[in-house]
Amino acid sequence: MTNNQQKKNRKLILAIFGMTIIPFLIAWGLKENPGMVKGSTNRGQLIIPPVITRRSDFSGFDTFSAENMGELPGHWLIVNVIPNTGCNEICLDALLKTKQLRLMLNKELPRTRRIVIVFKDPAQEAASQWWLKDTLLWRLRRSENKEDNALFLSLLREENRIDDALIEKLIANENREFALNSDLIRVKPDTALAKKMTEIRQGNIPDGMLFLIDPLGNLMMQYEPDFDTYKVKDDLMHLLRISQIG
Repeated sequence: MTNNQQKKNRKLILAIFGMTIIPFLIAWGLKENPGMVKGSTNRGQLIIPPVITRRSDFSGFDTFSAENMGELPGHWLIVNVIPNTGCNEICLDALLKTKQLRLMLNKELPRTRRIVIVFKDPAQEAASQWWLKDTLLWRLRRSENKEDNALFLSLLREENRIDDALIEKLIANENREFALNSDLIRVKPDTALAKKMTEIRQGNIPDGMLFLIDPLGNLMMQYEPDFDTYKVKDDLMHLLRISQIG
């Protein structure tokens, strides 16, 4: 019985050691072999050392998110940031690009979750419009119709709202509940995490900023607001291939 307990203790120690060292090995490997992460002008920047986050650093921004916080641990997190009380065109377009990015992962999609970190408290009505646009505007983004493109650009502006009539037009014959189902978990950071993220950006997080968090909670890559969806996909696919976690 004692030998069995000793074996279990050794396995537990090894598991804890592995969880601690793996993120740093990934970061070191990518630093020494930058070719493993493709990209040019818009490629991501490694955060070295990675910034450690914990589940307790986040709280649900709304009821939907609070009920789905259990989805975060053990997944690669594609993270948009809304640093101010508004979400301008760049900010909203970044949300839509990460929605597209996750769909582009195909069979790797279940290993990821998409979240947005909301730093400040926006007006409830404004925030509701952000999430509604995030859910619906991809339908216009993929269209080659000039009218749809014009509507898309118009709705990127925060002052232009989606009302019930427009919802019905956009979802057409789809089931409303299904069409409005969101994959975006909205969270608020605690003070310590907000400070760490701000320090990474030397005091200023721009609208449209993108981060990647690994399944152990390490904030490990960052992208500028004009990030290229396809280049981020290449980076993320490389990370998913070399990672045995998540």
